[in-house]
Amino acid sequence: MTKSYNIAVIPGDGTGPEVVAEGIKVLKAASGLSDFDLAFTEYDLGGEHYKATGETLSDDTIESLRKADAIYLGAIGHPDVKPGILEKGILLNLRFSLDQYINLRPVKLYEGVDCPLKDKGPEDVDFVVIRENTEGLYAGAGGCLKKGTPDEVAVQESINTRKGVERCIRFAFEFCRKRNREKKLTLCGKTNVLTYAFDLWERTFYEVGKEYSDIATDYAHVDATCMWMVKNPEWFDVIVTDNMFGDIITDLGAMIQGGMGIAAGGNINPEGVSMFEPIGGSAPKYQGKGVINPLAAICAAQIMLDTLGETGSAVRIEKAVQKVVKERLASLSAGKMGFSTSEVGDMVTEAL
Repeated sequence: MTKSYNIAVIPGDGTGPEVVAEGIKVLKAASGLSDFDLAFTEYDLGGEHYKATGETLSDDTIESLRKADAIYLGAIGHPDVKPGILEKGILLNLRFSLDQYINLRPVKLYEGVDCPLKDKGPEDVDFVVIRENTEGLYAGAGGCLKKGTPDEVAVQESINTRKGVERCIRFAFEFCRKRNREKKLTLCGKTNVLTYAFDLWERTFYEVGKEYSDIATDYAHVDATCMWMVKNPEWFDVIVTDNMFGDIITDLGAMIQGGMGIAAGGNINPEGVSMFEPIGGSAPKYQGKGVINPLAAICAAQIMLDTLGETGSAVRIEKAVQKVVKERLASLSAGKMGFSTSEVGDMVTEAL
């Protein structure tokens, strides 16, 4: 019997609808070559919706999204909306409400892509960052006192629970085992300064690690992690870290894999609905010009299929992207690819 998946689509802002259209084009082609069907339901969320209604994300919409098999997101961010409103009201709200407690970010350099690191190639840059996605500094705990005065005090607290930390670490061990590459898991933290939060992370990491004797473990401070990601990225296989540090090092990872045009990730709830997105944002200056690179959105679709269990089709999409990058594109940068957004989507579809 043919499997069927209901995919909630949030095209979002700026160039989001353009890259999502190419991702859906590739997804439809991939499903046509396999034994599963995809049904897409679009949700009008983002800056224009907020400007028209004053609403970011309703409870009814969250409940509707909860029923999907996966969420495919283009981008959130509008130049006419104050920074933080859409990000907190939509992105963080979805992650927290749907308990998407894992942020999964592959950092992989494809052949033919220019790497800013001297003498580093695809064999050197191939690791995954697993970031805790619902706690830490992003939990929103804290407040202000005497705001706008010389005596103003601002407090932002990092919330780390044993449950939240352990389920993230356990996911990382399982992922490292499934990935079956170097079978090494690195904890990235700051135990010498953040002595309470990362004492919990470190103790949990090594306690859980006793159950995974086949996985080598090590630790690196976040500043050292940034240094080694640039100097010796081949040292890393899988990195697990907290919300804030993960947010920072994954942007560094995006640059060493070739830029935002190829970087994609997933917000994962292993027991519920997960959301997949390109990392580069809405890029409003390129909106409507047909020059934005859709490969990050296509790679997000690939991660989505892999997470849904359609591994064969996910591998097929990745190989098609690799072929197009190696043989056809002049650059991964917007306006410099040598082809339009839709033409790149067509090439990936043909390469399937």
